[in-house]
Amino acid sequence: MLAETWGTPQFDALDLLRPVFFRSKGAYLVGRIRRGERERPVVLALLNPDGRIAADAILIDEDEASIVFSFTRSYFHVECPHPAALVAFLKTLLPRKPVAELYTAIGFNKHGKTELYRDLLRHLAASKDRFVEAPGATGMVMLVFTLPSYDVVFKVIRDSFAPPKTTGRKDVLEKYRLVFHHPRAGRLADVQEFEHLSFPVGRFDPVLLERLLAGASETVEVRGDDVVLHHLFTERRLTPLDLFLSGASPEAARAAILDFGEAIRDLAKSNIFPGDLLTKNFGLTRHGRVVFYDYDEICFLTDVNFRELPPDQEEVSWIGEQPPYWVGPLDVFPEEFLTFMGLRGEAHTAFLERHSDLLGAAFWNEMQRRERMGEIFDVFPYPRERRLRPAD
Repeated sequence: MLAETWGTPQFDALDLLRPVFFRSKGAYLVGRIRRGERERPVVLALLNPDGRIAADAILIDEDEASIVFSFTRSYFHVECPHPAALVAFLKTLLPRKPVAELYTAIGFNKHGKTELYRDLLRHLAASKDRFVEAPGATGMVMLVFTLPSYDVVFKVIRDSFAPPKTTGRKDVLEKYRLVFHHPRAGRLADVQEFEHLSFPVGRFDPVLLERLLAGASETVEVRGDDVVLHHLFTERRLTPLDLFLSGASPEAARAAILDFGEAIRDLAKSNIFPGDLLTKNFGLTRHGRVVFYDYDEICFLTDVNFRELPPDQEEVSWIGEQPPYWVGPLDVFPEEFLTFMGLRGEAHTAFLERHSDLLGAAFWNEMQRRERMGEIFDVFPYPRERRLRPAD
């Protein structure tokens, strides 16, 4: 890759940070490679498959290094007595990565929250646009809004949920906190939780403010010239997958929906079932990766009962008025997924070509079996073609 970008594979120096970045089954050495005044990030991905440490990938592309530090992945374990100095160095390698996310990526999530809040206040002081409803379908559980000039969404829990939702506020809080503690496999957006934030009334679109006060009066209030938000979550703003597909070219739709299926598989590998596979609950990052971000129905894969649909009832006779099967609250029928996804055209064709096995109970039951046997799956934060070792 150096030859492609610099015209030569030669370089002057390789600088590596002393701390090792640990996450799941992997470890990473992070630094930079220099030639003259030019430099690039370098990430050495290490594995220990058979008692001997081996390099699994070498990444020297900023976008690929950024994905390793993505807000969709679990935090690193890093021995770091001086986090500010470490973050300052990482920022030189990944200039488009927010400082708040870098703190969070290395496990200093409280520092990250503080930096996010400070950055938001600085941005509000330097901008004039208003908070508005976030693009995408209106949520039944959350009221979601954003500042168009700021790459974050703010999510407030509604006071009550309309049918068919049967959960309550406590359940939703537990779901979102599950994501905070659970491995995210690069497919769950990081969430930060805030309380008692206050912003000027004038920075809110009147329609948005009216809906916040009507739908979340237990959480949102106007106090003088300020809107006080007693509780909210923040997430990085993504492009909702349903909106993307509605305007995408056939080629772009195909690429997105293929990664949509990979996202579902990666979540299953981390013992997560999204619960709701509607495309409106998934979004695309700037790298084109599909990520799940609506957590009110998320659950552990091993808690779900995946079943095949019963035979056509017109062809089955039974005694009495009740059908000969019962559907429990944790029963899921994968054959119905495609109907709820609402895919059309090239997206529909691509999903069936690559991911048709997701539409049967066999795939899910096999994943459950492997999870219960204690298998830890590999979900690499870099493309397969970057691996130096043969794929298993």
